[in-house]
Amino acid sequence: MLDALSRAVNDRVRKEYGMRAKLEGLPQDGWILADYGQVIVHIFSPTRRDYYQLEQLWSDGKVLLHVQ
Repeated sequence: MLDALSRAVNDRVRKEYGMRAKLEGLPQDGWILADYGQVIVHIFSPTRRDYYQLEQLWSDGKVLLHVQ
């Protein structure tokens, strides 16, 4: 699931904006980070999302899209 979500995001961003991400993490580890420079996309499994608690860490940041 994480791999498919990551590919979909990367394909869309490349098509719409001509940008390629610097990727970190692996689907089997439960997380993938796609760095587009000014925008970072975090894709987590439910278990990893609970572990990292990004909503609390980045509570002052602006959420553009939250998909569950």
